[in-house]
Amino acid sequence: MPRFSALALAFAPLVAVAALPSPALAQATAAAPALAQVQAHLRAVETMTANFTQTDRRGRSLSGTLTIKRPGKIRFDYGGSANMLIVGDGRALSFVDYDVRQVQRWPIGDSPLAVLLDPSRDLARFARVLRDDAQVLMIEARDPRRREYGTITLAFARIASGPSGLILQGWNMVDAQNHHTNVRLSAQRFNAPVADGLFTFRDPRRRGPRG
Repeated sequence: MPRFSALALAFAPLVAVAALPSPALAQATAAAPALAQVQAHLRAVETMTANFTQTDRRGRSLSGTLTIKRPGKIRFDYGGSANMLIVGDGRALSFVDYDVRQVQRWPIGDSPLAVLLDPSRDLARFARVLRDDAQVLMIEARDPRRREYGTITLAFARIASGPSGLILQGWNMVDAQNHHTNVRLSAQRFNAPVADGLFTFRDPRRRGPRG
């Protein structure tokens, strides 16, 4: 079971960004409207649910349901494809492995998923535009406060009916060990009611049932 790719999905730290030379600064200025649109989208989406398929560099895949409630809450439910969960409760991300009865926790701010979960963060400080056309907007984010290597690339479809004209299609992540994780989304739904209780879990170390 590709558990490491699940860990990479949530917990891979991001790389520091070197000072940008003048040409890059000019490009960043040109990209400001695109980054502002992504920022507006993140702030407009209080909740999101979607189906996801997660694939690692070896082609191994897991699937399940993603739920986001901003700020800070996220749940990857793998259903029958894996006996584990990834849950963010607003403070920490927990990787819960029910087969081996283990829980690992990290601060949400140490995860690249913080880009998705904290809409107050200024994207202009740590993200750049990779593609911006009539169909697709892609940005790459690297946390300037971290020295560890890693990046997350978010892909949005330009769809007029989406919040601020965008719909998140998925992301690619590369961690410090050059492990690649690809996540693709479908059946996205925005701003439907989501209960806070969804972002809790049964602790397998207490031999409880799966949350």
